[in-house]
Formats: sequence, C-alpha cells, structure tokens
Amino acid sequence: MSKVKRILAILMVGLMLVIIATGCSKPSTTSGEPASGDSEEKVVTLKFANVTSNSAKDAGVKFKEVVEAESNGSIKVNLFQDNQLGDDRVAIETTQFGDIDIAASSTSPLATMYADFYLFDAPYLFLSNEEAYAALDGEVGQGILNGLESMGLKGLTFWENGFRNFTNNTIAVSKPEDVRGLKIRTMENRVHLAAWSALGANPTPMAFTELFTALQQGTVDGQENPLGIIDANKFEEVQKYISLTQHVYTPYVVTMNLDKYNSLSDNQKAAIQKAVEASTKFQREASQNYEKEILENFEAKGVNIIKLTNDEKAEFQNIINDAEIFDLVKEVMDNPKYVDEILK
Repeated sequence: MSKVKRILAILMVGLMLVIIATGCSKPSTTSGEPASGDSEEKVVTLKFANVTSNSAKDAGVKFKEVVEAESNGSIKVNLFQDNQLGDDRVAIETTQFGDIDIAASSTSPLATMYADFYLFDAPYLFLSNEEAYAALDGEVGQGILNGLESMGLKGLTFWENGFRNFTNNTIAVSKPEDVRGLKIRTMENRVHLAAWSALGANPTPMAFTELFTALQQGTVDGQENPLGIIDANKFEEVQKYISLTQHVYTPYVVTMNLDKYNSLSDNQKAAIQKAVEASTKFQREASQNYEKEILENFEAKGVNIIKLTNDEKAEFQNIINDAEIFDLVKEVMDNPKYVDEILK
C-alpha cells in the first residue's frame, strides 16, 4: 500500500470513530440544559412554598411526583412545607416577585390584594363540600383564578382548607337561637362580625395566640375554626361542644408566578396541569379523611359532636340572608355577580 493510501485509511478510521462517538453521546439533563427526549426543553427547577395542613402537605408531595414524571424530568420541584418560606401573605407576595415559583395560601390574606376572595368570607354560601367543589371547579372559581393574572400570578387550582365550625362550653348548638348572647372569638373581619351579630351572638375579635387561654379561663365562651385548626391547637381540651355548623367554607388557592409559567414549554405546561388535577383530587379526599379521623379522636376524648342537617344549616343561612350579609360581601368585591351565581 502506498504512503498516500495509508494516510487516507488512517484518516477514514479517525473520522468513523468521531461519528460513532458523537452518535452515542447523550444530551445533558443538568439545569439549563436540554432534558432527555426533548432537544428543545430546558430543565426547570420550581420552588414550591406550601402550608401547614397535613392534607396540603401530602398534596404537595403528590404534585411534585406527578409533574416530575409527566415532564420526563424537565421540571424539578423543591418543596418547602409548613410555611418554611414565610406565612401565607409573604409566600404570595414573594411569588408575585418571582423569588418563589409556586405557593399555596389561604384566601384571607389574598382578599386584601384581590377583592373577589372576600367571596369566601360569606357565611353559608355553601352547605356541603360538593356545593363548594362545583363552584370552585366551575365558572366562578375559574373566573377568580383567571383574575389573578392582573397580579402577576397564574391561578392553578383550589385545594381544601375546610369548613369553619363552632365550639363552646355552654350549649350543644344546633339552631340559631342557641348562640344568642354567647361571647365568641372571631377574626377582625367585618363580614364575620356582622354575621355573628345578626345571629344574636357577641362576637369578640382577639389575637389567635391568646385564644386557648381565653377559652380555658372563660374570657370567651367559644370560637370557630376548621377542624384541623381546632385539633392542632387542642381546643377540644377546653371546649365541651363542637357543633358542625360548617358556616364558612375556606379553600386554599395554589398560584404560580405568571412569568415563570409563561416561560415553560407546552409540554411542561401540560405536565403542570396534570399535576394540578391529580393533586387537587388527592388533597380534597385526604382533607375529608383527616377530618373523619379528627372527629373520631374527639369523640374518644368525650367531646360532644353535634352534626347539623342541611335543613338546620339553612336556618342559619336564612338569618344571614335576611341580615343582608351577602350584600355586605358584594360591596367589597370586584365581581359581586359571583355571589349571585352561587346563591342560585
């Protein structure tokens, strides 16, 4: 073989080795690089600030599992439970700024920033979980979520915080006249204050941190909160009666920074949606299961549980309606039509 032919043969072998090596190499999946299976998608890491509720924490884990699987690893979620990144208001505001990507929050802190969330201060707007889900997953809920875009947020879904229920040490409350004259600790919320006054009670705003001692010493006769809050703060130890009045339904709202959401690929957005749907179904079921466990534990401790029928709750609702509490809520909302649509 001539010298020229040997050189050409060596060059051809070298070229083939380069082609083989290039064809066998795999794309990088480090942050900012294309993910496997999609040469155009970049790996995105999302910071998720979650609340203290057990069902919400479980749902946060479910969201992380589903979105990472559905995105083929192009979305990673760093989950911060138990308000580690700040209380609800801080988490929402930080999500607006973009330092947090996703946040779950109760609706009360949001109402001062986005008035349509005052809807969830209205007593007896819903008489069951099913009624609440129908509204949250329907046009009213979607309208509220869409409105969050004006705040730089993408409204993802509503999880369940739960119905507020009434506890006291005086009487097994099952009808409106049972609360007359009772001194009830409430939030500093004009809708709640007006509602309890209409029912004939004596609403008394008080810092939550002072409530256990006030109940223990009889400074107030009772209080109202979701079962998870009652359980977590051991109010059943100083309250004889827990009436399932279910007078106010309070959801959690899960939001995402709008710019971050818009920066995602279509496939990543689809993965977010699948995770939203799966975690919402999971969380609502978990919330109700936790409440059943809480009630069983309360009964085992000798607490009197009073379960109201829909007809009994409707008696409270009628008084609220006659006192024009719903009109008070509508006055402070941007879209008061939502109240009317639900009341239909």
